[in-house]
Amino acid sequence: MPNNAKIDTRFTTQVKVLLDKIYGRSILKDSLLERAISFFEYQPYNESKLEKLKQRIYELNTQKDDEKVKLEIEKTERQYREFKQDLKDESNERHKYLLTICQEIITLSEGNNQAESNKKSAQLLGTIQLLSPTEGKKVAKVNECNKPLYKAVLCLRLLDKLCIDKSPIVNEEQIKSYLSDENIAQFSQWPETDSKSYQAFVDNVKISIVMAALLQDIGHFHQDAQHIVKGEDGTLDPHRTLLVEDRKALLQINYRETIRFLVEGLGTPTYIGNSKADRDKFYFAEHKKLVFIKHLLKSAITPKQGIGNILKVPQIYTSIILSTKSSYNYKLLPKVYQALNANAENGICSQDVVDALRTITGDYPQGFGITYIPIGVEGKPGDHYEYAIVNNLYPESPETPSCRTATRNLTFLVHGQDIVITLDMNLYHTETAQNFANISKDRLNEILELLASNYKERQNLDLLPRCWHAGEFFSIKNHQKLWNKNT
Repeated sequence: MPNNAKIDTRFTTQVKVLLDKIYGRSILKDSLLERAISFFEYQPYNESKLEKLKQRIYELNTQKDDEKVKLEIEKTERQYREFKQDLKDESNERHKYLLTICQEIITLSEGNNQAESNKKSAQLLGTIQLLSPTEGKKVAKVNECNKPLYKAVLCLRLLDKLCIDKSPIVNEEQIKSYLSDENIAQFSQWPETDSKSYQAFVDNVKISIVMAALLQDIGHFHQDAQHIVKGEDGTLDPHRTLLVEDRKALLQINYRETIRFLVEGLGTPTYIGNSKADRDKFYFAEHKKLVFIKHLLKSAITPKQGIGNILKVPQIYTSIILSTKSSYNYKLLPKVYQALNANAENGICSQDVVDALRTITGDYPQGFGITYIPIGVEGKPGDHYEYAIVNNLYPESPETPSCRTATRNLTFLVHGQDIVITLDMNLYHTETAQNFANISKDRLNEILELLASNYKERQNLDLLPRCWHAGEFFSIKNHQKLWNKNT
């Protein structure tokens, strides 16, 4: 439990705990990432031990057949079986841990219908963004930790959109097996109208996609990959721009070791029960899920127009929104689709899927700080700007974010109102900012003095800010209710 849990809302606390469970670092070494690192570290020893035991059994079987040799064979075979079982128990535990995380992600990001799922996902994505530093030395480290969860939520909402649109992208056997035409027709209400079939879809499709999203980059933490990332002596900046040949080698290692962790480190869980029919059905279903996850991970490397786009497009989006590069610039986040469109034009991913994600997110990421000019009662723009925070998915258009106001009359609010920020209000829009440029410098300084938390901060801010950093605002518990219903 984070030390500051008492000053956060329950939802924010849940998000922090979940982030720690996925890529957190602690002395307990019990996060998904730390379990994977441990697997990578011990894997050479485990493989060597198994091979030595097998070799010993082979050698004993070639020796003279007497009672002493038989006893030694039995002993060595028992050691081999017990060690294999120990490894299987460990993989079962890792699988159970990952499955629990995926179920928690579903619970936090999905509701009883599409509208609820979109709202809950907006809250989860916005909370991650607002917990992530946008300036300073911790940006890369925290973003690296936060990316897998953020990407997983995007994958879920993208899957929903592609299913509703009957996109050929989701024309996969594993998806079609649990998604009928009737399910698609009632997709927005599916959890309520047929909870049993929807739960089967969650268990066999959505959980698999979340697992793939969380595992996609875990091979980066294999020791061979870390030698490239940090250098042989571990002193290089892990977030620096790599040479082309180093990046190629890193991608190959990442894929190889991610698949190894999936197959050997997690594998399929062990059936518990006495029914042979149920056991056969269980293992058949688990094997199909494992094959589907492998297919997703492999397809995401060069997705073209296929299912790999469900991972690839959110991966690119998240790598920009929660960038770990030194070139990270919060002000440029709303330009994320320039990069995604360029990737699509270069054949790296599908333009249709990029367009689908843009419909979901809009140009402004959840939790982004908007500065806007309020419109007065007579329909005229005011002589000052206000703050708002993006808090909803599926904006009316990508350029007009749905937000919750954070200030009114230059005073911070506990309970803001939902508002659509049109282009003629949004200071991020160049033309709007130019129209507002005739406000005097003295007046702009007065505004800054009211909205900035301290004098030093005011000195570093633009007089006419195109956006604002809302992390400090969100650090106050009463300001974390950006998704509550307006009263």
